[in-house]
Amino acid sequence: MSDFDTHPKSKASSQTQGSSSSQHLKDQVADAGAEVKQRAGDALRASTDVAHDKFKEAADAAKDVASGAADRLQDNAREQQRSGADFMGRFAGDIRNAARAFEGDAPFAARSINSAAEYVEEAAEKIRDGTFRDLFDGATAFAKRQPAAFLGLSVLAGFAAVRFLKASGKQTSSAQGGDRP
Repeated sequence: MSDFDTHPKSKASSQTQGSSSSQHLKDQVADAGAEVKQRAGDALRASTDVAHDKFKEAADAAKDVASGAADRLQDNAREQQRSGADFMGRFAGDIRNAARAFEGDAPFAARSINSAAEYVEEAAEKIRDGTFRDLFDGATAFAKRQPAAFLGLSVLAGFAAVRFLKASGKQTSSAQGGDRP
């Protein structure tokens, strides 16, 4: 019986050692899992920081490009504004010449046409120096004071704009055609 007695004890002892090594293995796996989890979290934070920095750099670069484009557009708009004001100044001179032609036959028409020329000159200055809102307010006030002159001026401005656009198109076409053999 003593063989029996020792055998069950050795079996229990090996089970205790097996469960102890199993527990030790579980602890090692848990520690390794925690370490992997910690490293993954660190890597994720580092990736997030890098992505955030790169996104901020890209946003700053986009702002710089947009700012440069806005500056170029604003410069181009100012140049167009000056060009338009110069054109309107010449147009006002043409209107005054037309008014002189009417002075002998229809002085009332000549006065209205001169008023329109004054308005065009004022508008040219407002375009050159002011804002679109100033121009709009001035046009509204003029239309209320001189509706017939405003209507006539609108028609003349339409004709002048068409003439200007046609002339601009021909210059562009001839300039492009002149570069080719």
